[in-house]
Amino acid sequence: MQRPASFPPSSTPRTSRTTGISRRRMVTTGTAFAAGLGVTAAFGTPAVASSLRRTPGDVQPPVRLVLPRPSGPHALGTVALHLSDRSRRDPWIAARPVRELMVQLWYPARSAAGLPRAPWMTGQAAKVFQQTGYLLPEYVTLPDTHARIGAAADTRGGRRPVILCSHGHGQHRSSSTALVEELVSHGYVVVTIDHTYDAGQVEFPGGRVEKYAMPPLTGEDDDPTILKAVEVRVADTRFVLEELSRRVRGRRGPLPHGLGDILDLSRTAMLGHSLGGATAASAMAAGVPIAAGANLDGSLFGPVVTQGLRKPFLLMSEDADSNPSWAEIWPRLRGWRRHLRLTGTRHFSYTDYETFMPQAAARLGATDEQLAEFIGPLDGTRGIDVQRRFLLAYFDLHLRGRRAPVLEGPSPQYPEVRFIGGAG
Repeated sequence: MQRPASFPPSSTPRTSRTTGISRRRMVTTGTAFAAGLGVTAAFGTPAVASSLRRTPGDVQPPVRLVLPRPSGPHALGTVALHLSDRSRRDPWIAARPVRELMVQLWYPARSAAGLPRAPWMTGQAAKVFQQTGYLLPEYVTLPDTHARIGAAADTRGGRRPVILCSHGHGQHRSSSTALVEELVSHGYVVVTIDHTYDAGQVEFPGGRVEKYAMPPLTGEDDDPTILKAVEVRVADTRFVLEELSRRVRGRRGPLPHGLGDILDLSRTAMLGHSLGGATAASAMAAGVPIAAGANLDGSLFGPVVTQGLRKPFLLMSEDADSNPSWAEIWPRLRGWRRHLRLTGTRHFSYTDYETFMPQAAARLGATDEQLAEFIGPLDGTRGIDVQRRFLLAYFDLHLRGRRAPVLEGPSPQYPEVRFIGGAG
C-alpha cells in the first residue's frame, strides 16, 4: 500500500508501506511533524477545508479536546523538573555548554481537588506547537490532563515501580499522555522525557522554548544523524535515572511531598513510541538499568538489532507487514518477548492523536477516509482501550509479578490483536 500523494509532504522522501514500519518513513514522518507539516498535509489546510462549510459571518468556536479518563483507582499528581547534565555539552547546539532536559513525573496522588489540573502542554510550548501544525488555536483548544500539579504523593501503597517514557522523533513528552495517565492510575510512577532539539518544542522555566534543531535527515537506514539521536537519547535516559536516584537518596531538589518516598528505582521499565521505542531497546542494550522495555511501532537502529536483548521486550505495531529491523532482532530477543499487531491502526495511533483526531476531524474538514488514513479505521476509543489494557498487563507481569493471561495468546475479547511469531 502507498500513502496518498498528499502525505507525506512533497518535500519528504516517500516510502512504500509494503515493508511495514520502515525506518525511512518513521524518521521522515517525525521530521514532518516537527516542522508542522505532517497532518496539515494529510488533511489539507484547516482554513481551506473548514471554509467550505462556512456561510458569511459564521464563525465556529474551537473544539475543546479532552483526554480519555484513566480507569484505575488512583488520583494523579504531576510535577515538571528542569535537569542539567553538566558532564555533556549539548550534542545538537554547540553553543550550549550543558545538556538541558525537561522531564515530568506522573504519580499516584492523594486527592488534591483544590490544586490546578496540569495542561496537556505548557503555555509557551503550546503556542509554538499550535502555530506550526494542524491543531491551530482557532480550530482546537488543547486539553487539560487529569493530574493535579504538585499534589502530595499517595504513600499508602509503599514504593512503586517507575516507567520511563520516550517520545517519537519530532514529538514531545505529552505525546502519549492517555497511556501515561492509565498506568499512573493503576499505581505506577511514569517519567516522561523531552529530548531537547529532537523534540518539536521544549519549554524551560521562565518561558524559554527550544525548538527542533536536528540536522536534515537522509532517511536511510544508516543515517548518521538518526544513529546519533539514539545515542543522545540513551545518554539522556541514563542521566535522568541517575539524577532521580541522587534526588531520592539525598532528598535533593523540589519534589512534591512523599514523591521521593514512593520511587522504587530498582523496578524500572521503559516505554517509547517510534524513535522512543528504539531508545528503550538501545538503552537496555547499553546497560541502563531497565528491567523491561516496550516499543510502540518504532524501527530499531544500531548494535541492538544484531546483539539482541536478554530482558523482556514487547513490540506493538501498526497494522502493516513486519518491520525489517523487528524481523532481524526477533530471534535475538532471548528473554520474554511478544510482537503484537493491532489491526486497523497506523503509526500515530500510539499517540494522543488517536483520541484527538476523531474529536477534531469535523472542525478541520477531514473526511472519514482521511481520518482512517492517518490513524487507521479502528475506532479511536477502542484503540486506546486495547493499548492501555496490554501495556498495563505487560508492566504488571514484569514489574509486579502478576499473571497476564491477555499476553498468553489470541483471545476473543481482543480480536484486533494479532500475535506475530507466536507467544514464545
